Amino acid sequence: MKVELIDLMGGDLTVVNSARVSFDKTASKVKESDQKLIRFLAAHDHWTPFGHVQAQFRIKAPVFVARQLVKHQVGMVWNEVSRRYVDTAPEFHAPEGWRKRAADKKQGSLNETIENDSLVYNSYWDLMTRSEELYDFMLEKGVAPEQARMILPQSMMTEWIWTGSLVAFARVVKLRSSDDAQYECQQIANRIKKELDNTPQVQYSWRELCQ
Repeated sequence: MKVELIDLMGGDLTVVNSARVSFDKTASKVKESDQKLIRFLAAHDHWTPFGHVQAQFRIKAPVFVARQLVKHQVGMVWNEVSRRYVDTAPEFHAPEGWRKRAADKKQGSLNETIENDSLVYNSYWDLMTRSEELYDFMLEKGVAPEQARMILPQSMMTEWIWTGSLVAFARVVKLRSSDDAQYECQQIANRIKKELDNTPQVQYSWRELCQ
């Protein structure tokens, strides 16, 4: 899986000036008083100034992960690779292990993996191979890619451009990095967080939003 920050519009100064416009004031740089303002805005859930900062990511993950993350719609825009038009060889996700099922359905899985999982792995990769072979066979016979794609599994890798406000991505990180989120979604959320953690342009705003 891969998460790449490819663009960022605005930053801490954008947040400050979006808030200070209420008093018809403008700052030219982020001062200590502005840092305090950012902390105040985040602590009291005054989220609109953070909405003026937009981040854009290119993300690669399995389809089953993408279908969970695309549920985050507010303040977000999503464009994804389409197999109506693309018929390159599919790539499949390789799980780190097969987690045990949790008794609590809301939890989904345990941190423990099943024992002697080689049979499951072998069966899994056998199915991936057969699905790819059938996909290629259908294309060779002239079946349109938009129909041939129906037999490709949810473990197939997909890619998308995801653009949204800073506050929207903070919401994604908080929800999808929590212990009860699916592990693979946690990985994507944590990588989004890491990308923005390492971006000086939003160092104060992002830190406060993720508190």
